[in-house]
Amino acid sequence: MLYYLYDLLQDSGIPGMRLFSYVSFRALLSAVIALLISAWFGSTLIKYFKKKQITETLREFDKNNLKAGVPTMGGIIIIIAILIPCLLIGRLDNVYMILLIITTVWLGLLGFADDYIKTFKKNKDGIPGKAKIAAQVGLGLVIGLTLCFSPQAVMRENITVEKNNVEQVEHRKEATKENKTTIPFVKDHNINYSEIMSFCGDYKEEAGWALFVVITVLVITAVSNGANLNDGMDGMLAGNAAIIGVTLAILAYVSSHVALAEYLNIMFLPGGEEVVIFTFAFIGALIGFLWYNAFPAQVFMGDTGSLTIGGIIAVVAILLHKELLLILLCGIFVAENMSVIMQVAYFKQGKKKGIKQRIFRRTPLHHHYNVEDEKLDKDCTYIFKGPERPLHEAKITVRFWIVTIIMAALTLMTLKIR
Repeated sequence: MLYYLYDLLQDSGIPGMRLFSYVSFRALLSAVIALLISAWFGSTLIKYFKKKQITETLREFDKNNLKAGVPTMGGIIIIIAILIPCLLIGRLDNVYMILLIITTVWLGLLGFADDYIKTFKKNKDGIPGKAKIAAQVGLGLVIGLTLCFSPQAVMRENITVEKNNVEQVEHRKEATKENKTTIPFVKDHNINYSEIMSFCGDYKEEAGWALFVVITVLVITAVSNGANLNDGMDGMLAGNAAIIGVTLAILAYVSSHVALAEYLNIMFLPGGEEVVIFTFAFIGALIGFLWYNAFPAQVFMGDTGSLTIGGIIAVVAILLHKELLLILLCGIFVAENMSVIMQVAYFKQGKKKGIKQRIFRRTPLHHHYNVEDEKLDKDCTYIFKGPERPLHEAKITVRFWIVTIIMAALTLMTLKIR
């Protein structure tokens, strides 16, 4: 709304109005507003939740004095802190901003419903897994199909030309609709989904877009669930997501700046500056929430927050044509997902043989490092024994943050290493 007010007042001579024409100013302002809302509203909501005894049903091994009675559903704080600055400062006619707002509300409602069932209905299972996956797939279809058909979702491809025996990077003069994505560590690192589907002959273009939609669905589902699994210790997901958010904000900024995109030899996305505004709001909201969620946590985000955070990360990467980079950037989420899949598969294999066997002491992966020996199944064999002494969850959280920082640095290095 303020953006459109600037449009009306820019010729009025009022000092400071031109600031709104700068993406950097709007981005930083959105981060500050989100942080302040998250910090102020967080305090108010925590007091309200404590008064109403809206607390999470804890697992048996989590029941201790520090976590008992801690309010849940704190993801509401993050969602509101993201939406308000985006509605105030963002361009609401931009397809990228619209899709990110839809993602936030869609997955926020899904997570809220799940938390509501767990908290108020006292059903620890929440929404059935199949229903949750169906909602995530539905969002993936909306995002994928919108990007397929929206005239705003275009790009100017980077091409390498030779002038006077010197290679230079230029962008095509006209923006076109392309279903291309980025492959890291490759010189000409754009790949067209239609080329992958070239075996479809005359229908390779349609098949390429179909493949893009399928990839979109898989990425949103995987990253959203990976973030949900990562939310198991105080400050864990909020910190990891903030680091990932900073990385995506950098990628969004260089992708929406024609000179930087040309210098880095990456796609230029007209209208991508609204992704920058959103990602800065996302970062500010997470930092503000971390004020209360850091150990010892005063509030848990619940599925309301974790599902939303994962979905936002996935959709931002898809909008930037950087979805394949998430394997590297979200390495922690990949490890959390794989630990659960491997644990279940290995346990079922042993069950068929009549033996108890597990790979990790407990999953998701972060719980492997803080389980006490006396709480392990004595009749079960474990491949990975874990640390000699259980690590404090604050130490595990910081170490996971460090790993995510390394992954983020490697992701940014892909801009130059090919």
